[in-house]
Amino acid sequence: MKIICIGPGYPLRGGISNFNTALCRNFASSGHDASIVSYSLQYPGFLFPGTSQFEPGDPPQGISINRWINSINPFSWRKTARRIRRQEPELVILHHWMPFIAMGLGSIVRRLGKKRNFPVIAVCHNVIPHEKQLGWKFLNRRLLKRCDGFIVLSRSVLDDLTIFTNNELKVFVPHPVYDIFGDGVEREEAGRYLGLDTSGKYLLFFGLIRKYKGLDLLLRAFASARQEIEGLKLIVAGEFYAGKEEYMELIGKLGLNDSILVRDQFIPAGEVKYYFSLADLVVQPYKTATQSGISQIAYHFGNPMLVTDVGGLAEIVPHQKVGYVTPVDEKEISNAIQDFFQNDRAGEFRKNVEAGKKRFTWDAMREEILQLAVRINSTR
Repeated sequence: MKIICIGPGYPLRGGISNFNTALCRNFASSGHDASIVSYSLQYPGFLFPGTSQFEPGDPPQGISINRWINSINPFSWRKTARRIRRQEPELVILHHWMPFIAMGLGSIVRRLGKKRNFPVIAVCHNVIPHEKQLGWKFLNRRLLKRCDGFIVLSRSVLDDLTIFTNNELKVFVPHPVYDIFGDGVEREEAGRYLGLDTSGKYLLFFGLIRKYKGLDLLLRAFASARQEIEGLKLIVAGEFYAGKEEYMELIGKLGLNDSILVRDQFIPAGEVKYYFSLADLVVQPYKTATQSGISQIAYHFGNPMLVTDVGGLAEIVPHQKVGYVTPVDEKEISNAIQDFFQNDRAGEFRKNVEAGKKRFTWDAMREEILQLAVRINSTR
């Protein structure tokens, strides 16, 4: 089957790009003619708070990536639709995660035609943005009403979709485990690479830092937990997209400077393994969420997790099996951290992580998408 995956791809960085690449690779490795249609410009500079939109390193092997879409150039949307039609795909999969991107995608899908002979399936990472923008409902609706079916990565997004469409051709499939960061390394090697003492007990807060991710909650919880847990350390690894000064001031105020390693940078794919291989517990103290690719990186590397009970995070992290699900509360987060180390939960949780990650495969995602495409075609 000829499949086109519309969404960011190399050299664009980030979770959606990682997801799109992993999904396209899975289609290709199973015998499909799969390629990516990506962006020549994803975000204009004034809308991008980070230092770079691009990933270092080599492009992924085995798939074609065409950088056709300029997010602010309507002429590129028309040209992209024309190029896609000329390729005569049997299935188009697009990724929706924010209203700004929906502006161009909605135009592209409209220009693919109402009477197209192939389904367009939207993989919805979010439909209600964490940081709302003017006109977000209009832009979302403009795209989603033109799609033939939907894959969602959490049940909360499944519910959110009803705001924008009454289409019943939608399926919940949990976010698969990321397999694009290589294998883990020995703890000693990870410690040497990061310049950290491997005798410490390490929490890991990983990924781009935005206010909704609750780093402030974790800092306060960590300040409390370290009074009870000797050798407790925290690694904050990810680029600050907002409020770095506030967080650093809080770290100083709480007297945590000697216990925290802050890596204010985008972590290249080749370095991810070192952070997760050293971490004892991966902590996601989010204030709002739908799902998170960080959990699926943790599953890949065998890490126990602590998540807050927001969005679909609890669907992925069974409480007291592979980690903890806590309220959005610094005291509860601290109590869970203390329980993990004081009661030596690591061995049990790691064993359950290895067993549990078998639920989240790219093969399952691929087959659900193909089955949904068959259902869509049967309604034509």
